[in-house]
Amino acid sequence: MQINLNGKSVLLGVTGSISAYKACDLARLFIKAGAQVHVVMTPSSERFVSALTFEALTRNPVLTENSESWSSELNHIEIGKKCDAFVIAPATANTLNKLSKGIADNILTQVALAYGGPMLVAPAANTQMLQNHYTAGSLKMLRVNDYTVIEPQEKLLACGDVGSGALAEITEIFFETAKVLLEEDFWKDRRIVVTGGGTREKIDEVRYISNFSSGKMAKSLCLSLYLKGADVCYITTMGNEGLPQSLYTIDVEDAQELLDYTQDAIRVAKKGKMSKASMNSSESVHLIQKEPYLFMVAAVSDFRPKYPQSGKLKKSSIGENWNLELVQTPDILSFLRKDGIKTVAFKAEMDSQKGLENAITLLEKKKVDAVCYNLLQDSNSFGTSQNKITFISKEARTELGKADKLTLSEKILTQAKGLLHE
Repeated sequence: MQINLNGKSVLLGVTGSISAYKACDLARLFIKAGAQVHVVMTPSSERFVSALTFEALTRNPVLTENSESWSSELNHIEIGKKCDAFVIAPATANTLNKLSKGIADNILTQVALAYGGPMLVAPAANTQMLQNHYTAGSLKMLRVNDYTVIEPQEKLLACGDVGSGALAEITEIFFETAKVLLEEDFWKDRRIVVTGGGTREKIDEVRYISNFSSGKMAKSLCLSLYLKGADVCYITTMGNEGLPQSLYTIDVEDAQELLDYTQDAIRVAKKGKMSKASMNSSESVHLIQKEPYLFMVAAVSDFRPKYPQSGKLKKSSIGENWNLELVQTPDILSFLRKDGIKTVAFKAEMDSQKGLENAITLLEKKKVDAVCYNLLQDSNSFGTSQNKITFISKEARTELGKADKLTLSEKILTQAKGLLHE
């Protein structure tokens, strides 16, 4: 899934951690996504990676103590003015403590003090250095001052200790920075439930009935929503590989589990959310509520075995023919209570004559607000990187065309916004 950061500019700060070399991979991810990358390095970081390396990667001059110039924009005041976000990765304990106190005794901290945009830090240091009460207090202060702190990993550290302190995965730093760059007011903090993947109806402990759904469309929607700042709950049979680790995921297997967890998630989504202003006020707390959305992308098996078995059924005990008795699974869209939530269903058909008609009928039959209709050719249509969607609401029918699934997700969300006028 290729995120589009065209037109965005990232300021990347590199400090003197042994993981400084990983900032090269981070710069590559931003560039691959279409962003401009500018780099500022502390003197100690140059002991691990040279400025020339970042210049070669970014095709932009790197700001260091020795390269600062007042005859160009390569100085601690001007460099930040052209950047949409400033991410420091890795951020040493020393830098974290300086940032929280407003100390500006090197080129990077001077840039940070002069920068007026969103700030992100990805700590990387020995566990005890990060847990020291001075550093812990600094991290708390940075959060209070609206810094995004990208939590370190717990693993074997370069010093030989095992604990929390390793730099977060580069993809996680990339996701969190992209989220800052792509956030939208409409979706920010809005609670969203997305279901995805094909349900698995157990025959015995090693066999099940399912379908060819890959879950890729649901994952793309989740990623697009997450990057826009939505509060996403992803209910899936396919896991969350390739998605941000902080995206809340519930793993399910069969249709009944999907129904139960989706109904619970909808109930939670309808609850209000505390506003920051109310938390800082002595007045009574008020609840802010953005109407939530449900994107029902999961491919639910229509039938399940009537008598699922424990253990493994032996071929010898079944015989040459196997008559498997099936019963219908619950019709999830009919069972769900959808009052107070905008619902977008997904309808895949292979009937070119009646498929569109069936999708339109679904609007009224299942009491949903919109349907994303997809005409499939055959089983090979599943798991592809592209899709073709017609977005159908009560007011209009919009052809979204054929595109990669992340691009298509953007188009779907644009249409979904039109279902609600706040």
